[in-house]
Amino acid sequence: MSAARIVRTRLTWLTYAQLSVYGFFLYGFGPSVPLQRDDLHLSSAIGGLHGTALATGSTIAGFAFARVSGRLGRAATLRVGLLGLAVGTAVYCLVPVLPATLAGALLCGLFGTFVVTGSVVVLSTAHGSAGPAAVTEANAGAVGVGLVTPLLLGAGESLGIGWRPGLLLPAVAAVAVWVVSVREKRRLDVATDAQVATAVGVAPDEPGPLPSAYWLVWTIVLCCIAVEFCLTFWAADGLRDRAGASPAAATAGVTAVVGGMFIGRVAGGRIALRYAPSTLLLVSVGVALVGFLGFWLSTAPVPAMAGLVVVGIGISVQYPLGTVLAVAASGGRPDRAAGGLSIAAGLASGIAPFVLGALADRAGVHTAFLLVPGLLAAALIGVLLSRRPQTTAP
Repeated sequence: MSAARIVRTRLTWLTYAQLSVYGFFLYGFGPSVPLQRDDLHLSSAIGGLHGTALATGSTIAGFAFARVSGRLGRAATLRVGLLGLAVGTAVYCLVPVLPATLAGALLCGLFGTFVVTGSVVVLSTAHGSAGPAAVTEANAGAVGVGLVTPLLLGAGESLGIGWRPGLLLPAVAAVAVWVVSVREKRRLDVATDAQVATAVGVAPDEPGPLPSAYWLVWTIVLCCIAVEFCLTFWAADGLRDRAGASPAAATAGVTAVVGGMFIGRVAGGRIALRYAPSTLLLVSVGVALVGFLGFWLSTAPVPAMAGLVVVGIGISVQYPLGTVLAVAASGGRPDRAAGGLSIAAGLASGIAPFVLGALADRAGVHTAFLLVPGLLAAALIGVLLSRRPQTTAP
């Protein structure tokens, strides 16, 4: 297949920066939850409500995005998302009482999802056939930046200043990128490129329901996101239970998954220029299955972590490619399509880790992890069905 070409404009780099701000926050939020729980003297169950609040905010954003974007335009919706993310992070960090921290987490999920969803639609619309590569590349940047945040939280704890300054840095970054976005607004408002103007402006979706082809892709993305959150939530327990890893080494298992995702997205951005998104998605599910088997069957920490790296490489491109396929299958309804995927993300992140935990209570973590290949198998079947030729009415 001939390679598409991605032309990185000022709009491209700005959108990359906006998505990276959310990655900067997101990959620090997870490690901050147990630290917040300790500071507020909460039980594990109550502390875990912060993750539920984040997922709830993401789900609300999924219902609201198309309406907000249709009224304000995509560029303005992204700017609202940046400011809201900054406010939510500040509330979560600086008001140490449970109702406020839960409210802050919900605001971060709501407005952060505006940033994610808007970025996907803008890049897909502005870059055409190179959209899959642009979205994958943007997500690679977000993961790369996100790898820094846990280190900042840990450094703050070691220095005695606490974890909060490290997580407040994404809020500062959100405000800084918002300032740049406002300065770029005039140039984008008078853009002569019709494709760019459509990408950032008000472009109402076509009327009518989303087609069945979209809902098939939606289900695939739901399964893929569920796998990612099951691993990031429970990989450490799996390493301790089966591979005999120490608590410190087991915690590093999460870094193995995220590191694999970074590698996969950096490479995936290039590969997506040459191959169809559905083909890459099919391969990625297979890679994730192979990596999971390496993790699940290993009885020593090193090979188990190597398996997690491979899993990370496999799942790395699934969300970016899934979003591109969903927008393409939306029948001219990109904002509603992207918003629907935010609902899928909220459901997957809120339900899948809980289900795996419930199974672990009954059958043990090792057995409970069989949920992951089940989800990957469902995604694999969905991708195969989506690749079948479809007859559409004229």
